[in-house]
Amino acid sequence: MTDHDVDPGTARAEFVVVANRLPVDVERDADGTLITKQAPGGLVTALKPILRSRRGAWVGWPGAADIGDEPIQGDDMTLVPVRLSEQEIAEYYEGFSNGSLWPLYHDVIVKPEYHREWWNSYVEVNRRFAAAAAATAAHGATVWVQDYQLQLVPRMLRMLRPDVRIGFFLHIPFPPVELFMQMPWRAEIIEGILGADLVGFHLPGGAQNFLYLAKRLAGYPTSKGNVGTRTKFGVVTVGFRSVLVGAFPISIDSAVLAEAARSPATRTRAKQLRRDLGNPQRIMLGVDRLDYTKGIDVRLRAIHELYHEGRLDPEEVVFVQLATPSRERVESYKAMRNDIERQVGRINGDFGRVGNPAVHYIHRSVPREELIAFFAAADVMLVTPLRDGMNLVAKEYLACRPDGGGALVLSEFTGAAAELRQAYLCNPHDLESVKNAIYDAVQQDRDEGRRRIRAMRRQVLQYDVDLWARSFLETLAGHIDTLEPTHSHDAARDAATQPSDDTVEPAGRSAR
Repeated sequence: MTDHDVDPGTARAEFVVVANRLPVDVERDADGTLITKQAPGGLVTALKPILRSRRGAWVGWPGAADIGDEPIQGDDMTLVPVRLSEQEIAEYYEGFSNGSLWPLYHDVIVKPEYHREWWNSYVEVNRRFAAAAAATAAHGATVWVQDYQLQLVPRMLRMLRPDVRIGFFLHIPFPPVELFMQMPWRAEIIEGILGADLVGFHLPGGAQNFLYLAKRLAGYPTSKGNVGTRTKFGVVTVGFRSVLVGAFPISIDSAVLAEAARSPATRTRAKQLRRDLGNPQRIMLGVDRLDYTKGIDVRLRAIHELYHEGRLDPEEVVFVQLATPSRERVESYKAMRNDIERQVGRINGDFGRVGNPAVHYIHRSVPREELIAFFAAADVMLVTPLRDGMNLVAKEYLACRPDGGGALVLSEFTGAAAELRQAYLCNPHDLESVKNAIYDAVQQDRDEGRRRIRAMRRQVLQYDVDLWARSFLETLAGHIDTLEPTHSHDAARDAATQPSDDTVEPAGRSAR
């Protein structure tokens, strides 16, 4: 029996997550034994109880070349590694996923490259993921496919296993129609996603754009679907199937973070960090993966000018940038790192003192406990991406401020901005806007700051990642034409409302 000749009776998992990466890193020891290192994230935390209760499995790449094939039985779930060669990592992952899709979906901040060999590798790897999911899922199972690396999997999986229920969620922005139309294989991607029963985005703009493209590129009828009385979804009619399309803003494990931030160890470490930084009046903090979409260079330019203009005093207000290494084999990322480090050096050359730099730059991964202490210590959090699907760092900062202190400077072009309206919002393409938001946050009145933080913390604590996962999966579990979700985010309810078939229009650049 081949991968494509799957007998549903021999499959085993009632709930299957399919993601580019496994929730652990898998390495081969010197004697050939596979060892795993836990790498839990918010998605893993949210889905663990479901995986545990429903005999779940997680299909994904182990993170290294030429490791995979044999399932690994863990305490909470079965891990199903998908083997990738060095060439496939270069073409499918670094190439098409992050050289074509990532820049295209992030407003073409960097010009995407389109190569047929990258696309061919993307198709082949997606086929392998689909085959692994098909071989893993029990008859009638629920399969949840995650993110932009696997957009062809839903359709491929449906062809292999029409008995399973399929969900797809995109964790990054879905681009405006005029940008998506650049993609040479645009129709194949839309058709691939439409293999799902439920397609989820962070924001209404992405859902609306997708509906328009389903009609324009694939020729399927689209309409406004009334799902119960409380929630509306867009509906795409694909043959005899109805595909729901809606918005489900993702969140974080906020209660766990809040509890960790309250611990004596965290409070002690936060005080030590302030002492290590010279006990300034204000600490500004940036926490980002080192990526050109994150706007690290924008905030550095803004801080440099604020120091130069005398609106901020570098002896009283310091900036800490934690930059997690990312895609270091890609030339554009190497150039970006060099540029950011030159900016840091220039600011410290102009405004730092011996033993007291104005900017503290750390280019390495920071342990979770240390990161929570940085959040607790920071007076102003700077989140200034040029484009971001959601940005969970902003929500993590708020969860880690049970004291009600702090201030959040937030780019308008993050998904989080739709929910966190009490932040100091800025346009990262307008340097004066960023400068003014930073200045206002640093100078804010204490009572005004507490009011803003309390309102945003309520949002983050109430709508956590568990609620996001349950909302999506309960919607997927019900019948497509009759389901009324019982756990819906207010923003998701509003965002999922779609226009009728004769009025569906694409959301342009302003629809974020």
